[in-house]
Amino acid sequence: MTDHALIRRRDAAQATLDAWSTRPLKLGTADCVRMTAMHLRRLGYKVKLPPSGSYRSVVTATKRLREAGHASISDALDALGLERITPAAAIVGDIILMPAEHELGALVICMGNGRVAGWHDDVAGGVVVMQPLQMTAAWRADPR
Repeated sequence: MTDHALIRRRDAAQATLDAWSTRPLKLGTADCVRMTAMHLRRLGYKVKLPPSGSYRSVVTATKRLREAGHASISDALDALGLERITPAAAIVGDIILMPAEHELGALVICMGNGRVAGWHDDVAGGVVVMQPLQMTAAWRADPR
């Protein structure tokens, strides 16, 4: 990987954190899928999502996911052509799926040094940098 690719990854991850750090979690308009889509677009991926506000609960989010032909968020990321990696191998800009209280899981962006950016139940504001304790899956998000 070139230095330029690492700089693009770093800049995309920081821009994603900056854009979402003041937006409280609200399914359908400000959630981990929309944050991840914006991050991937910054890296050159074409990501199609249902219209903003078309889901407001885990049940309707799951329905929209299945309508798009995916059984899970993992399947949707696989369909984008992202390479699955071991979560421990994630570097800045990669995507990690963490467990959640519901079956969808929670997507976060790797910020480097073992930290990720995402929403946390104990923080009322927007996206924060945190140390993940459990990771379910991860994908390499090389710039295109």
